Amino acid sequence: MINNVTLVGRLTKDPDLRYTASATAVATFTLAVNRNFTNQNGNREADFINCVIWRKSAETIATLAKKGSLIGVVGRIQTRSYDNQQGQRVYVTEVVADNFQLLESKAATESRMHQNQSQAEQRTSTFEQRGTTTNKSGFKASQNPFDGQKIDISEDDLPF
Repeated sequence: MINNVTLVGRLTKDPDLRYTASATAVATFTLAVNRNFTNQNGNREADFINCVIWRKSAETIATLAKKGSLIGVVGRIQTRSYDNQQGQRVYVTEVVADNFQLLESKAATESRMHQNQSQAEQRTSTFEQRGTTTNKSGFKASQNPFDGQKIDISEDDLPF
């Protein structure tokens, strides 16, 4: 039987490193992998694939890879199930990574993160300058639909 998976994508957040009761390192992370085609609107969609990696590789990925890092993963698909606190059977499908590879330099990652932050600031500025155009929700661009409260969104709230 063959069960091989090769993925290239970006981390949606920093890997979550934990240790089992027997002190074995395990890291979980989600990889955003672009699809090879666009949808009807011309936008490229992505799949968000849950991954797990064990032992020294888990410690290494938690140290070196950060949210937005472009990485390659080689592993296998695994399914498992467990009973949750409500007594319901929960099924999980994930990629168990045998190894990974960082696919861009630290400088490239930092540059991209800085560029994304600048673009977000530009979008905010453009939104504030629009005046009174109306969007699909019926709000005017100059109106704040959140009762005048400023919304603070951190990068952790973004998918990648």
